[in-house]
Amino acid sequence: MKNIVLLTGTPGVGKTTVLMKVVKKLRERGVSVGGMVSREVRERGRRVGFEMIDISTGDREVLASIYGDGARMGKYKVNLKGLAEFASRVILSAMENSDVIVCDEVGPMELLSPEFKRAVSKLLAVDKPMIIVIHMKMKDPLLKSLRQNPRAELFTVTYENRNQLVDEIYSTITKFIEGRR
Repeated sequence: MKNIVLLTGTPGVGKTTVLMKVVKKLRERGVSVGGMVSREVRERGRRVGFEMIDISTGDREVLASIYGDGARMGKYKVNLKGLAEFASRVILSAMENSDVIVCDEVGPMELLSPEFKRAVSKLLAVDKPMIIVIHMKMKDPLLKSLRQNPRAELFTVTYENRNQLVDEIYSTITKFIEGRR
């Protein structure tokens, strides 16, 4: 039975929004959901970076910023220490303490961290439902293993389908939960 939902799509199409709407519906049903999401950080209308948010606690950590130090990716400097410590801890905690695990996003910035990659790799050994947002075009062994996992179902978010995907993904996750009872 499929228990890994992979979300992909072009930047800005609404992948995180779809994910968070599914999380809201699951929580309304009494399902505990843990993990992390990434969001843009804006100042005066312009994007200056990204942050990671622990959806269980609301704790935040810089993922990348035009300010400060870190591994360079385009105009941003990636917070490798934050990925290693914060993101990895949040994912591992969700594996242990949540009914459903979410990870947004597994993309170029996040994959600079070996610790983050190890934490995401450990998800593949967990028999819990999960929703993982993955970069659409990036070629990486971890992304390849996610895409080819027999327990995974890939959903491509578009402007046209993003509203209906919420119910479809919710249904996929709840069927798995009910099948385990």
